[in-house]
Amino acid sequence: MTSTSNPRELQAQLETLTTEAFRPELADIDRLPTLDIARLMNGEDASVPAAVSRQLPRIAAAIDAIAERMARGGRLIYAGAGTAGRLGVLDASECPPTFNTDPAQVVGLIAGGPEALVTSVEGAEDSAELARADLDGLAVTAVDTVVGVSASGRTPYAVGAVEHARAEGALTVGLSCNADSALAAAADHGIEVVVGPELLTGSTRLKAGTAQKLVLNMLSTITMIRLGKTYGNLMVDVRASNEKLRARSRRIVALATGADEREVEEALAATDGEVKNAILTILADVDGPTAARLLAESGGHLRAALSGGPAPRG
Repeated sequence: MTSTSNPRELQAQLETLTTEAFRPELADIDRLPTLDIARLMNGEDASVPAAVSRQLPRIAAAIDAIAERMARGGRLIYAGAGTAGRLGVLDASECPPTFNTDPAQVVGLIAGGPEALVTSVEGAEDSAELARADLDGLAVTAVDTVVGVSASGRTPYAVGAVEHARAEGALTVGLSCNADSALAAAADHGIEVVVGPELLTGSTRLKAGTAQKLVLNMLSTITMIRLGKTYGNLMVDVRASNEKLRARSRRIVALATGADEREVEEALAATDGEVKNAILTILADVDGPTAARLLAESGGHLRAALSGGPAPRG
């Protein structure tokens, strides 16, 4: 998909999009007291989770497909422009400290590159060719997943990324906020969270951005749960890269095992600070190397490594 060179044609396209619709009842919003505007905006935001809930079956199907590919060594790659691209980069950047993933395992691509995170890069979002080049730079394969993100569902960079990834055999997901979008049509899994017109006409960093953030949270978080990155609702693959995370690691081991402070510290010391391994040493009463072997044999799933062992304490 290439950019629309005719301004009138592009304007006509935008006028058909729910996210771009003008709301005459809000034409005097700038005359309202600040508290009233805040209440209006809060009410608008409250409608987003319901819009997401209507897409949950599609979201779940996409997650299962993503997890299956990632279990085989695939990557999760987000591709978008503007706010959508920034949200993808944000979600990807939070996976290493949260789930101890390799930085190359979940990747965010934004049209225009890192510079576009803080400033507008003219024309970048209109280039499907740029999306193809960015994906070629990552050498996308059939075990990877590419998620195109676009509020409008027509952004050439996002659509081009999905089309190119699908041609390479990768799994594709199209996340947009308009029905019957080109992005969803191009993808294996189309997720269209229709949040309606924005408080400010065309400002899709508002409800549409919130919806995209919620869905991206689900895609990465639930995929990581499926991959064994958690034990119950505990983040057992957390990377203790600062004091807060080191304190969190100790707390997670204690919550998972019921062990006292001394036993927790000894377990973390015996496993070089690996939370999942430390839990296994306590619950299965094994040493550090044995815990590492059992986890390797179970594909990193703590519950599988514990099967046949003692029940968790507490």
